[in-house]
Parts: sequence; structure tokens; C-alpha cells
Amino acid sequence: MLSDVEIAQAAQVEKITAAAAKLGLTEDDLEFYGKYKAKISAEVWSRIEKNPDGKLILVTAITPTPAGEGKTTTSIGLTDAFAKLGKKVCVALREPSLGPCFGIKGGAAGGGYAQVVPMEDINLHFTGDFHAITTAHNLLAAVLDNHLQQGNELKIDVRRVVWKRVLDLNDRALRNVIVGLGGKINGVPRETGFDITVASEMMAILCLAKDFADLKARLGKIIVAYTVDGEIVTADDLKVTGSLALLLKDAIKPNLVQTLEGTPALIHGGPFANIAHGCNSVTATKYALKLADIVVTEAGFGADLGAEKFLDIKCRMSGLRPDAVVIVATIRALKMHGGVDKKNLSEPNVAAVERGLENLEKHIENVQGFGLPAIVALNDFPTDTDEEISAVEKICAAKGVRFARSKVFAQGGAGGIELAKAVEESFGDTKNFKFTYEDDLSISEKISAVAKKIYGADGVIYAPAAKKQLAEIEQRGFGNLPICVAKTQYSLSDDATKLGRPKDFNVTVREIKISAGAGFVVVLMGNIMTMPGLPKRPAAEKIDITPEGIISGLF
Repeated sequence: MLSDVEIAQAAQVEKITAAAAKLGLTEDDLEFYGKYKAKISAEVWSRIEKNPDGKLILVTAITPTPAGEGKTTTSIGLTDAFAKLGKKVCVALREPSLGPCFGIKGGAAGGGYAQVVPMEDINLHFTGDFHAITTAHNLLAAVLDNHLQQGNELKIDVRRVVWKRVLDLNDRALRNVIVGLGGKINGVPRETGFDITVASEMMAILCLAKDFADLKARLGKIIVAYTVDGEIVTADDLKVTGSLALLLKDAIKPNLVQTLEGTPALIHGGPFANIAHGCNSVTATKYALKLADIVVTEAGFGADLGAEKFLDIKCRMSGLRPDAVVIVATIRALKMHGGVDKKNLSEPNVAAVERGLENLEKHIENVQGFGLPAIVALNDFPTDTDEEISAVEKICAAKGVRFARSKVFAQGGAGGIELAKAVEESFGDTKNFKFTYEDDLSISEKISAVAKKIYGADGVIYAPAAKKQLAEIEQRGFGNLPICVAKTQYSLSDDATKLGRPKDFNVTVREIKISAGAGFVVVLMGNIMTMPGLPKRPAAEKIDITPEGIISGLF
């Protein structure tokens, strides 16, 4: 089979106006970025806002493994399957980050014959949204340091500057740095660091803002530091909110591309789910719901991360409610959760699958705990045996959820018809949506609710610094905000080595931060890093481009 990039390059793709027409959009509704990419003009909303909403399908997954689950591939293939069934459908996805693209995970434009195109552009600079966010974030950092240099009128405590810089690459060397060295003319020396752009609060703001006015208001609320008297210092205090908003004036507009089969795709915003809230923009999702009868969207990593944040943060703030939730699983990943080494995953092992199914069961229970219908999509691999597949079907039947095999990687939309029909049938199921926690609980009670209900933990342990931060957050009046937990994606616990369905464990909170502009409190658990590092053999070593512009190694 051809590589992902070879399949994408061989595709006969129509101009973006053809995909736009399937949503009822014209050339006048688009701002073009070449032939195959466009942003949707802000004026479109006033025309479509009173349209009825389509059905919303959230795609999530079991706890990810290095074997891969194919969540984005499934989302794209499912969308193409609905299109083959004659539905007016759109997929709404996140933009990929350059960090994993050149690191270990690769791109995030789907795979095989279920991709969004132009794949190379989407995985690289796309329409410049991430660059705009990076620049705006770092402008705020630069203005803050300049304020310190120019007399520090606000009396900022240099030991309590909380606004770091960002870069959309994996670079562990930048996690902790000292700025302002080299003498008085080069600034005030202080410790700081870098996060990856997808962890920036500005990324969250872009993705959660309901419109440009809301975006600007949220930017102004960003907490950058504290004064020597302990008072909050915001972007508004530094008088830079207007400039930040200006840099994001185009980035807030949803990006329109298409699948290999010409189905419309809105790709906008890209926070990671392990260190951020893991969902595409509210703007893109709402546009899609007004323009299509069925919308497929995905949330990062497993249901304990992206789906929990989609439901407890994005839905809480936007009023969105999914009509169905697809949980993607693979026999290979279930074997790993059942204790099989990665190099032995091709060997039949029903017993290991049955052990690994404990992980799938927990994710099913989590989705059902939100009062939503779940459908398990088994991403098909040639090495899967009938006995292994039957074991998954039995668990699904016992849990009262629909089951379908997905063959979209090899067959595109045609391989997702079974799944699309199962999802469509679920639209009639009873729904009783509820959050994991209510707004009026304390931050510690919210953390406990997520840890116990979603992860299956026995309790929560707080590092001394986190205890102090928790008390301060409550005292400052931010206790009513939802929480965004940053933890490993490789386990339901905060320990990446605990596979399957861990039992008899506690989670450890090491740090708690206020993201006042985003509107949530960030809770860091275990040893999670907000600036990833590169592996020993990064993907960047295998990527190349010829003088003729032919790209290889990108996936």
C-alpha cells in the first residue's frame, strides 16, 4: 500500500469552491489561501446563525498506545461514509502541531484513504493560525519584560511572573531558561521557560471564544504576573489587548479544506488533550452544525482526556451537546493493554485482548456516565482474527453499546458504511447529558470527581506547592471555573506505565494554575510536561523534499 503522503499526492482534488458548494457556500463567502484552502468569512455567520443545528458526533478512543488507534482517520472515514449515504455532512477537526509532526507521533490529517487534503499544507504551516498564536503569545511576554525594564510601573514581582514564551516545536532545552542576561540594557534577569504553542492559553482562548468580541475580552483577562502586594496583573493592565486581538483577527476564522473524497472539512484550532483541552474551535463546530445535517468532530487521545474536556469544558461553555459518541479501538492496542509487547502484536492472542478489554470497558462507562449513547468502532487490521473480534463484540453487547468494524484506512468512505449506519441508529437512543461535576463545587471537589469518576482513582494527593496554589485560587474567587487536567495520555492514571484499567491508585497534583482568559483552572498531574522533547530518532530525520517539491516521510 502507498504511504499516506503518496496517497495524498496522487489524489485528484477539486478546487476548494467545490467542497464549499456542498455546504451552500459561494466564492464570496471564502478568503482563499491558494486553490485548495480557504477561510470562511466572518460575515457568513449572520446568514446562517438561525439555521437549525445538525447532529453532532464526537469521536474519541481508548487509552492510546504506540500501536496507534486511528481516531482522526476514523473521524474522516466516517464523514466520507455519511457522504456516500447521501447525507449533507462535514468533519470538524483540530489543526496539527509541528511538534509531533517532526517528533514521534507524526501529523494529524488522517491516514490511508481517509485523509484531509492538502495533507502536506495542513500538517505544516497551513493558513498560519499557529504562527499568529505564537506571535501574539510572545508579544505579550515581550511587552511584560519591557515593562520590567522601563521602570516597572505596576510593581510586578519578578519572582511571580507566570507568563512564559511558546514555540510550536518539541524542544526540551527550552523548558527552563533565564532571560535578561548580558547587562542592564538587555533587560531584568529572571527565570522563565517555554511551553509548546498548543499549550498556550491563547490557543485555548481562540478555540473557546464564541466570536471576535469574546476573543478580545478573554485576551484582556489573561493573568501574566502578580505584584509585590500579591495583586493580579493582566494583559489589559499592560495595555496590549488590542495588539493581541489584531494579530488573531484572521486566525479566529475557520479553515475550510476537504477529504480525499471531496467532503467538506473545517480544521481550526489545535490544543493538545494531554496538556490542554484537546478540542477544535467552538467557532468551527458551530459553523459546521449550521451548514451541515451531520457533523463529525474528534477530541484528543482517550475518553479520559479529550472527551472529558470536550464535554466538561467545551460543552459547558458553548452549550453544545453531542448526539452520539464513537469510541475507537484496535485489536493491537487492546493486546498492548493486555500485556503484549509491541513487537508481538501481529500474533493471535485472544486472552490478551480479553485482558485489554478492561480499558475499553472503562471508556464505555465514562461515556455512558455523561448520559450519551456510545458506539465502539473497531479499526480494522489484516492481522485481526475472528476470535479476537468476537471478544470485543461480546463486551459491547454486555455493556449495551453498538459495535461496528471500520475499514476506512484501506477503503475510505466505503469502509465506514457499517459504522455510519450504527451511529445513525444511535440518534434515537435516550440521552440524559450531565457533567462530571457542577460549577458550584470547589476546585478540589472537581479534581476529585474527575479523578474518581473518569480515571477510577481512589483519591488525590497534593504536592505542598499545589496545596498553596489551590487555596489561593479559591481565595481569589476562581473556584467556580471548570478544570483542565494535564496528565499522561498513556494511562487512565497519572503514571504512563500503568496500562489497562489500573486499580488501587491515587493521582498526584503537582501544580495548579489559573487560565482566566480561557476560563478554566489547569491542573498538572504526575510528571506531565507542557514542552515535549524529541525522541532519540525524531521523525524529522526521515522527512525530505526534492527540488521538484515532492515530499517524502511525512505521515
